[in-house]
Amino acid sequence: MRHYTNVKSPTTADRTELVAAIKRWSAELGFAATGIASIDLGAEESRFHDWLAAGFAGRMAYLERHGTKRTRPAELVPGTVSCISARIDYWPHAADAADAATVLAEPDRGYVSRYALGRDYHKLVRQRLQRLCERIAAAIGPFGHRVFADSAPVLEKALARNAGLGWIGKHTNLISRDAGSYFFLGEIYCDLDLPADAPASAHCGSCEACRPACPTGAIVAPYRLDARRCISYLTIELHEAIPVELRRAIGNRIYGCDDCQLVCPWNKFARPTREAGFAPREGLDRPDLVALIGWSEPEFLARTAGSPIRRIGHERWLRNVAVALGNAPRSEAAVRALAARSDHPSALVREHVRWALAEQESRPLAQPNP
Repeated sequence: MRHYTNVKSPTTADRTELVAAIKRWSAELGFAATGIASIDLGAEESRFHDWLAAGFAGRMAYLERHGTKRTRPAELVPGTVSCISARIDYWPHAADAADAATVLAEPDRGYVSRYALGRDYHKLVRQRLQRLCERIAAAIGPFGHRVFADSAPVLEKALARNAGLGWIGKHTNLISRDAGSYFFLGEIYCDLDLPADAPASAHCGSCEACRPACPTGAIVAPYRLDARRCISYLTIELHEAIPVELRRAIGNRIYGCDDCQLVCPWNKFARPTREAGFAPREGLDRPDLVALIGWSEPEFLARTAGSPIRRIGHERWLRNVAVALGNAPRSEAAVRALAARSDHPSALVREHVRWALAEQESRPLAQPNP
């Protein structure tokens, strides 16, 4: 790779060569695909603010906190003229994790969204992107940049679409024609004027499999998600009590939800991750709910070290597991485990435990298999 003397205004040939090199280096660092995005998000800005005005963000006040910085990259990072967008796959290998559909059909087991079974992706993706920036700087000299991985007000899906990495599906996740939707995204805002890739076209067609698959009806219209009903929001983002009317629909999902992606036909092309760090830890691909609610706070912190699950804290973990146990078949073990948490210091935990005990006691005791 040549060393440019003027990194801010190279020739067209230089810029094309640089983009090719960036994609090659990115692949060497473990990214499955990389593209260059236009930072023009004018059309997305109005849609995003309409979504906020509809109240669909729920308690996620941080989505409004940064004004137009989310939709105008150069306001967030002055000098930004291009975005390098990259994706990295997370779907576990079949030999490493219990089948997702099977676990969802086992109400005495907890379901954790498959992206959260292993290492927290935020740090891994940012570190890889920073290494990519170092490779670029070694070739062209210093340049202005900042890396992101779901870590700042960035419209990552719109930018990934602009970079040609996929289209935003009716469930509002990004979909790739050759890799489905089980991947993380990361971005580099930079002051290099790079030729943008062509945006990806949409290929959902008439399919709406994701909408009826949503347990809580959160996909209120194609391409429109009411986060207040989304199980990922309820079990991760919401700090308060889970609305009573939605608890039964949550089933055994204790951290996130994959249902809309599990039914997406494009995920037949999903690729298992190449990252060993994303492999399941602590048996969380098929955990026993009774055991989980017994975790003390030190045990929770130890078992979720380096995991995205730790972000919700022990209190909300117990809240989520209590709801799942309330939805489980009645058993003496479940009732005992819940009762042991009935005097928890947290009013949030106590209320969800009371609800779960009432649900358990409202149904007949499950008979053991002969």
